Amino acid sequence: MPVPAAPPPAAARPPLARRLLSPLGTLTGVVAAFTYVGLVDPNESGHYPVCPLLSMTGLYCPGCGGLRSAHAVAHGDLAAALGANALAVVGYGVFAVVWFIWLIRVVRGRPVHVSVPPFLGWAVGAVILVFTVVRNLPFGSSLAP
Repeated sequence: MPVPAAPPPAAARPPLARRLLSPLGTLTGVVAAFTYVGLVDPNESGHYPVCPLLSMTGLYCPGCGGLRSAHAVAHGDLAAALGANALAVVGYGVFAVVWFIWLIRVVRGRPVHVSVPPFLGWAVGAVILVFTVVRNLPFGSSLAP
């Protein structure tokens, strides 16, 4: 098992304000996107493009209902968000946890290395595939937006 790298000496690290630019910039972008989706209702037609897969095949893609889900989250309605796209809500939660870990590591001056083990990538892909197939089957209609 590899030993975690020690943080660089304080003199070698950039100032905290500079280290915080990336995580805070990312958070600003996400908050701006959720604010826009919260203000411009995706339940009203004409504001957002239609899903190409849905319009051509009638099948829901894994992202169908994601904007409605984000709109519901922006308004604090978790039940509606889960009903629109449960996988997206899980993704919002995963993003929040990963972002918080990133922020803590940056504040502490620890290196931030992202390495996803292959099995985790395959597992996430499998979950997305199963979610997509099940939401398009009659018994999985509760997962459809």
